[in-house]
Amino acid sequence: MATSSRSAEPAQPRSKFLPLLGTILVTGGFLLLGWLAYVSLTPGPAPYNYKLVEEGGVDKFDQLGLESWPDLAVNKYEVYVENVKKPVAVAHLARSGEKPPVLLDWESLTGELLTSVDSKSSELVTLVTAIKKHAPEDAVILSWWDISRQIGLLTGRDTLFPSHHGEPVIIPSHWRERSDAIRNYEEEFWGAPAPAEERRKLQRFADALVADVEKGAGILRELAGSREAYVVVHVTDLYKLGLMRPRSLDLAYKDFPMNSANMHGLVNTVKRWKVENNYETYTLQSLSDRAVRGYFLSTGQDTLLAQMLPFTETRPLELTSIQLIYQHGGYWVYKIPSI
Repeated sequence: MATSSRSAEPAQPRSKFLPLLGTILVTGGFLLLGWLAYVSLTPGPAPYNYKLVEEGGVDKFDQLGLESWPDLAVNKYEVYVENVKKPVAVAHLARSGEKPPVLLDWESLTGELLTSVDSKSSELVTLVTAIKKHAPEDAVILSWWDISRQIGLLTGRDTLFPSHHGEPVIIPSHWRERSDAIRNYEEEFWGAPAPAEERRKLQRFADALVADVEKGAGILRELAGSREAYVVVHVTDLYKLGLMRPRSLDLAYKDFPMNSANMHGLVNTVKRWKVENNYETYTLQSLSDRAVRGYFLSTGQDTLLAQMLPFTETRPLELTSIQLIYQHGGYWVYKIPSI
C-alpha cells in the first residue's frame, strides 16, 4: 500500500505538468516555424552598395561635358561589393530640382556587368545635343528606359519611360539567389518602381525589338501613336534584351584589349573568338582607349534590334520600315515612318 500510495502522490502534479509542457513545446514550435518562414521570405542585404564620394554642380564635373545644363546637380558614386576594398564600378547621377536622379554614365572597373551596362557621358551629350537641334519639340522618342530617362532629362522631349524600371536585373550568375535582396536595395536607392502602364509598354517595346523588321516597326509605330517619332538604340541594348528575352537572343559578350596601332590584329582576335565559340556574328562597343567589348550572337540576327545595329552582316542604311538618320558612338537613331 505504501508503495502504491507513494507512487500515486507525485502522479497528480505530473498530470498537470505534462499538458503545460506540451503547450509550451507546441507554442515554441509555431514560433520557430514562424521565425524560419520570416527568415526565408525576408531577403538579406544586397551583396553590394553605392557609396556617395562627390557631389556638386556641373562645374565640378567638367569631364561630363554638362556645361549646357547648369541647373543640374551631380553625384558621383562608387560601387563596392562584399569583402572587396576597392570599388568595382563608378557612376555619375544627375538630378533636376526635386525629381528622382538619373544615371548619366557607368564604368565597370572589373569587366563584369553589375546592375548597369557601361556607357559614356561624352557620347550621350553628343546624342542629346543632336536631338535638341533636329527633333521637333512635340516629337516622342522611343528607347530603352534608362536611355529614355537620360534623353528626357537632357532634352525635355517626351519619352515612353520617364520612370526607373530596374529591368532586367543585371547581376553576375552567382548572385541569382540574392536577386530579391538586390531588387529591394535598388528600389530603396532609386525610388518607387515604374507604374504598371509603363511596365506594360516596356514589354511591348521588347516585343518590337525581338520581332522581325516589318512587325517590329509596326509595334514601334503603335507605341508612338500619331506623333512624329524616333527610336534610339544602343549596342548595350543587346545585353538588356537578351536577359529579358533569352529565347530570342542567344548572346555573349567579351572584352578585348585595344591597340590603336594594330586594329587589324584586334579584328582577327575577335573573329577567332567568334568561330572558336560557335557564334555567327558580332558587333563592338568602345569602352575606352584601351578596351572594346564584343557582343556575339548565335541566334537572333533577324530581330529588329540586331538589324538596327552594325553586325557583320547587317545593313542599317538599307532598312526601309524605319530610316537611319543619325549615328554616334554606340547610339543609332531611326525615324519611325507615319502610318
